[in-house]
Amino acid sequence: MQSSKALCLAVLLALLSLPLYAADKNKANASDAGKPSYELPQPAKESLDYTMYQRIRDEGLSHSHVMEFASALMDGIGPRLTGSPNVKRANDWTRDQLAAMGCSNAHLEDWGEFGMGWQQLNAWTRMASPDTAVFITQAAPWSPSSNGAVNGQAIWMDVKEEKDLANYKGKLAGKVVLLGDMREVKPIEKPLFQRMDDKDLAKVVEYPLTSERPDYLQEIAKRGGLREKTVQLLTSEHALAVVLPSRDSRDGGGSGGTIFDDSSRGLGWFIYQREHAQPLPVVIMAIENYGRVYRLLKANVPVTIELNVDVKFTGDHEHGFDTIAEIPGTDPKLKDEIVMLGGHLDSWAAATGATDNGAGTVVAMEVMRIFNALQIKPRRTIRVGLWTGEEEGEFGSLNYVRQHFGVVPLSTAPDQLKLPEWMRKPAGPIQLKPDQQKISGYFNLDNGTGKILGVYLEQNAAVAPIFTQWIEPLRDLGVTAITMRGTEGTDHESFDAVGIPGFQFVQDKLDYSSRTHHSNMDTYERLQPGDLAQAATVEAIFVYDTAMRDQMLPRKPLPHPELDEQRKAPLKKLMPGAVEVEEKDAKENK
Repeated sequence: MQSSKALCLAVLLALLSLPLYAADKNKANASDAGKPSYELPQPAKESLDYTMYQRIRDEGLSHSHVMEFASALMDGIGPRLTGSPNVKRANDWTRDQLAAMGCSNAHLEDWGEFGMGWQQLNAWTRMASPDTAVFITQAAPWSPSSNGAVNGQAIWMDVKEEKDLANYKGKLAGKVVLLGDMREVKPIEKPLFQRMDDKDLAKVVEYPLTSERPDYLQEIAKRGGLREKTVQLLTSEHALAVVLPSRDSRDGGGSGGTIFDDSSRGLGWFIYQREHAQPLPVVIMAIENYGRVYRLLKANVPVTIELNVDVKFTGDHEHGFDTIAEIPGTDPKLKDEIVMLGGHLDSWAAATGATDNGAGTVVAMEVMRIFNALQIKPRRTIRVGLWTGEEEGEFGSLNYVRQHFGVVPLSTAPDQLKLPEWMRKPAGPIQLKPDQQKISGYFNLDNGTGKILGVYLEQNAAVAPIFTQWIEPLRDLGVTAITMRGTEGTDHESFDAVGIPGFQFVQDKLDYSSRTHHSNMDTYERLQPGDLAQAATVEAIFVYDTAMRDQMLPRKPLPHPELDEQRKAPLKKLMPGAVEVEEKDAKENK
């Protein structure tokens, strides 16, 4: 009897509380009505469509067409330097292919003026005396033509500081100038092609507690300023041409005929702009060839170099374009929201840009093909963006984000305007546009041809439990790593900078860092078909899950980059007994 009475009382209290509970729930719903869904509490358990997982896996792994896209882009079009005729062909081809496979609104978006169009037609360099030798070289991007074969006595410039330039006045006229130290060429003691194991992945997942590399921007700016003064001297002294040694790669693969031909060793920040054009022909030389000439000159043996740089400029004010296409959303409440994926379409000119970033481009195209082949009707709109100008400063994605989602104002101080945009300091709070609230997330692929092993969360802790559930059915494909780390140097940063969840995938390293990144070896042969098919399958599932879930992906707090220096400044009035000094004196003491 006692228990029956207690049960009745509990039921009565529960019934009496229902109106109060309903009122509280309605009140909560009313307060949430105006919020974007990414600000609402996220469900603890994701609703995953395992049937669709299997359909995407079957289409992506068993019926892949990614290598057909790859051959057409890399072999059929070739290098895609921003501003060049080839990158225009690539824009047009990707737009037409996306339309042909069934995407809607396939078009090109003008992101603004870039600079000079440039194309390498031919380049060769040889030693004419004291011996004859054919050297491995290519023209540096945006080098002017030599206007036929030229030859001159070689001279090596040893310039560490501005004062060193005085040693070469009156000595450079008609000379072929070797500019740069001869670096050590170490033996290759481990394979250039390596797959990551569990130990490697554990390092990626572990969040660093200290900075993994020091602040190097000041040193880069100093080196750039010295290089500009060097160019002024070379020009005024009427040097004939410049030879730069190929740099090493991050994993020690910069030898054996591999040369890295990008702007990292060029003669200025803005050499793609007519007003900053390189005045002399410039070639990048294989380190072994450079070493031979260097040692002869150090031994006071006269060396004569003959070279021919044959290039074509196609305009001084070429614009950059992004390729955009989409699959429209079908949910009446969610179709105006979007999820984006992409990679950069441009490349350097030394090879055909296969792993950087033809791979990311053709994977994104294959993702859209998979969706169209399966006739997927996403709740949210799925939009692909293939960016240009990435290699010079993420211009394509950066300007797309500025036009559609928001702007990070940059300093216009005179010293800052001399630097590339990626080095300039932020000058004010982020200025957001209305559509910034309508994009759930952006997924990027730009670390070579390796399969996807996981995803960088960019310190977005709220998305970790979501992605952990998404990858559970993909573990047999090798997708296991969820890391809070951020990664840098590619287009997801443009989205992340204005508070949009932007993600780069963790990829198997293979020979990307050692041999193919920006090199003359970045060709179709370096692509791995199985890895690319896996990457397209995994990316398709991430995009599909984002497009189909009830809520948008959760976001980090909005960044405030303009406060970075203030937050890093030393605490004031901290040390007991310290005597206060004027700010000017404090700076001088530093």
